[in-house]
Amino acid sequence: MLLAGSHALVTGASGGIGGAIALRLAAAGARVSLAGRREAALSALAGRLGDKRAASAVFDVTDEKAVGEAVASVRAASGPIDILVNNAGTSLSAPFTRTDAALWSEMLAVNLTGSYLVTRAVAGEMLARRAGRIVNIASTAGLAGFAYVSAYVAAKHGLVGLTRALAVEFARDGVTVNAVCPGYTETPMLDRAVANITAKTGRSESEARATLAASNPGGRLVTPEEVADAVLWLVSPGASAVTGQAIVIAG
Repeated sequence: MLLAGSHALVTGASGGIGGAIALRLAAAGARVSLAGRREAALSALAGRLGDKRAASAVFDVTDEKAVGEAVASVRAASGPIDILVNNAGTSLSAPFTRTDAALWSEMLAVNLTGSYLVTRAVAGEMLARRAGRIVNIASTAGLAGFAYVSAYVAAKHGLVGLTRALAVEFARDGVTVNAVCPGYTETPMLDRAVANITAKTGRSESEARATLAASNPGGRLVTPEEVADAVLWLVSPGASAVTGQAIVIAG
C-alpha cells in the first residue's frame, strides 16, 4: 500500500485516463477525490472506488471561482491534498487557417489554464506542509508538433513548460512536479479523433485507428492503465528525487 494515508485529487476523472488513474491510486491505498464535469460518470467511478472514495466535485477547471470553491470543499471533506493529478483536457482539430480565436482560447483554457488554476488552489498548502506531488497529464503533442491541432499542441507545450518551471520553484519545498505525455491512447477522446478522420477522409474506422496507432513508436495504442502506472510511480515514495520530467508513454 504505497500511498496509504494519502489524499489524492484527480481532475478529469470522468474520462478514460482519469478513471484509470483514480483506480490505480486507490488500489495503492490513497483516498481519492474525483473531479470532473459529468456527474453520472463520477458517481459510477466513485462506486468502483469503494471505501477509498474521498469526495467528488463537479466543476469546470476553467472557472476560477468554481475551482476555488471545489478545492476548499474537497479539503474540508477529506483533509489536506497530498497528490494532485491535473488530467482534465480536450482536443479539437482544425487547419491553422481555420483555427479561430474561440477554438484557440478553448484549447488553452482547458488544457493549460485549468491546470494552472487547480494547481494554484492546491500548491500553497503543499508548500506550507513541505510535501506534495503534482502530476500534469500532457501529451506527446507537448513535446513535438502535430498537424491540424496547433492550438492543442501549443497548450500542451505550455503545460510541459509550466511543469518544468514549477519543478524548479518548488524543489526546495518538498513538492515534486512532473508531466506524463501519453501518445495515442484508447480513450473516448481517441474515438472522437477516429470519427473525425472517417468523416473527413472516408477511411474506415479500423483504418483510422491503425493510422493513429502507427503514430506511436510501438505501433500500437496505449492503454489508460499504462498511463496510470506511470502516474502511480511518480507519486510514490520511490520517485521523491524525480521532478521536472516529461515522461513519454507511447511505446
